[in-house]
Amino acid sequence: MVMKLFFCFNPYDFGSIIQLQQYRVVEMKLLAQQRDLQAKIPDIEKCLDIVSTLQAKKESGEALVTDFELSEGIYSRARIEDTESVCLWLGANVMLQYSCEEATALLQTNLENAKASLEVLVADLQFLRDQVTITQVTTARVYNWDVHQRRLRQATTPKES
Repeated sequence: MVMKLFFCFNPYDFGSIIQLQQYRVVEMKLLAQQRDLQAKIPDIEKCLDIVSTLQAKKESGEALVTDFELSEGIYSRARIEDTESVCLWLGANVMLQYSCEEATALLQTNLENAKASLEVLVADLQFLRDQVTITQVTTARVYNWDVHQRRLRQATTPKES
């Protein structure tokens, strides 16, 4: 006895559709994290440059003249002489004072961590996109196979006139 297995594509089985939606939600979260990291990396690099400039000016003995923003659109000129420490804004209304060496070490660590996180995030996004493609292709193949099977069944059933 030969047993035939019929797979019927059920348009009401939303398993793969739900899976695709879940992939899209995860993709949106990962893309938001990627945007945040891509914005954070230049800020960290800028802070590193500023701290190194302060250290260079301190070692040469000359003062650093700079403009800084007091409030939106209002700037003031400042003369910074022999600084021993810098204040770093850590976020969440937290600012800490560090020596220039500690600040450089902390910023360098943060930069390395951000770049590593970005690499992992890009790999995760690529994997997720591959999974979306596989799910879409699989769904299309199952649907096409079901259409083909229905046509075969329709062609083999006797037509009543």
